[in-house]
Amino acid sequence: MGDRANVIVVRENGAHELYRTGWAVGIDLDLLEGPRPVLAMLPELHQDGWWLDDTMAQGGILLDLGRKVLQLFAWEGPSTELRHRAATFELIRAAWPDWEVRWLYDGPAELRAYVGLDPEYVRCHDAAPSPAPFLAPDDEDLAGPDPGGVVITLGADRCHVASDAFDHPVHEGTALLDRLADAPGHGTCHLHVNAGIHLDPERRRLGWWSLFSSPQTYRVPELWPGWTVEFWQDDWERHVRVSDRFSPAAFDAGEATAAVLAEAAERLAFRARHRARVTRPQGGEVPRPNSRNLGLPPGRD
Repeated sequence: MGDRANVIVVRENGAHELYRTGWAVGIDLDLLEGPRPVLAMLPELHQDGWWLDDTMAQGGILLDLGRKVLQLFAWEGPSTELRHRAATFELIRAAWPDWEVRWLYDGPAELRAYVGLDPEYVRCHDAAPSPAPFLAPDDEDLAGPDPGGVVITLGADRCHVASDAFDHPVHEGTALLDRLADAPGHGTCHLHVNAGIHLDPERRRLGWWSLFSSPQTYRVPELWPGWTVEFWQDDWERHVRVSDRFSPAAFDAGEATAAVLAEAAERLAFRARHRARVTRPQGGEVPRPNSRNLGLPPGRD
């Protein structure tokens, strides 16, 4: 698998262990089973000391077993989808009782900072932002109930949508204003996008939000000199309140929960089939998992 993520486990004595997985997309779904199944996955993962940087890390989780802190971020998955984010977090918190669950907006740098390492090690300062193309209302990329995308409202009268397959447009800085001049208009955006920007050129104010992690999130104000910049984290409803041009279609919370659970079950079954293929001995018998071969403390198998 080519979707990379770091998994960090901080033991009760404060020592941390670094793992790497190729199952980044949907890593939030792995958390719905609780701490023990996540720890049971560790023997399958790479453990080579390789910290993924801003451009390579498509997700990451950190488990602090002593303090009971769970940190996570992702580029894709139900936690990054407007319809499914709240349901995903409710399910994770239910599976991790007494744990503090934190979403990281700045990706791998925040993981390193938590364990006392220099976050600059994973920064890609020389990487120029990749401008996201603007999408017309009838673009096929915007079809379906969860098309994603970045809604950009400008003042009280304009609304545009950019692709979310590139850097968050807010990282372009003031150069974004010039590109918006020729962007196709959307009237009012009712899509379930997963990021947004509201620009008030008259007052030189900007508010932005994102459901996916965005490297160097907290340096965005430097890219907008002379502007007041507010980061709304995942509060897309604040964007709705400040702009009449963004009004995502209503959705049912119960249906969202059911959809996340179904996706989690499908992922669990797929991973089980994959594990059986790669671990099956020549004779065809798959060893029965137990506390010893999972690397867990002794207990009931």
